[in-house]
Amino acid sequence: MKKIGLFYGTYTGTTGNVAQRIAKELGEENVELHNISVDGECMGNYDILIIGTSTWSIGELQEDWDKFMPKLEQMSFEGKTVALFGTGDQIAYPDTFLDGMGMLYETFQYRGAHFVGFWPTTGYDFTSPLPLLDHDHFVGLAIDEDNQPELTDERIKKWCEMIRPALELA
Repeated sequence: MKKIGLFYGTYTGTTGNVAQRIAKELGEENVELHNISVDGECMGNYDILIIGTSTWSIGELQEDWDKFMPKLEQMSFEGKTVALFGTGDQIAYPDTFLDGMGMLYETFQYRGAHFVGFWPTTGYDFTSPLPLLDHDHFVGLAIDEDNQPELTDERIKKWCEMIRPALELA
């Protein structure tokens, strides 16, 4: 079994909290948590990655990911499996909801990553096209703790069940 590196950027703690909940759902013995602001450099040591971010201001990448981006752009993710999750506010920011996740998708995709964990758009109300794989799916798990916190645990559980085989955690 391969170790899974879960890398997240968090400012208010919401994305970090969701990262911890995902690690717990997948089994903390299987997932190594990394705050991108502290130890993003070790990302290349993993064949399986879970990547989490929020979107800030009006469609900006979370600050820690933004600072790490020059290093990320020098990495190759050929042969690596990547699952994304994003946190955001679909009511206050429908035009930029989860844009940070969409930006990271593009960055990892351009560098050869193989993605798993596309999440249905049903139950969300937003207009941004950036976090979408297609009309019916986000590029990763979509979490809105501001407006739908009662759905977060169920969404995490279903998403983890969905990606478990691809992460070799059957």
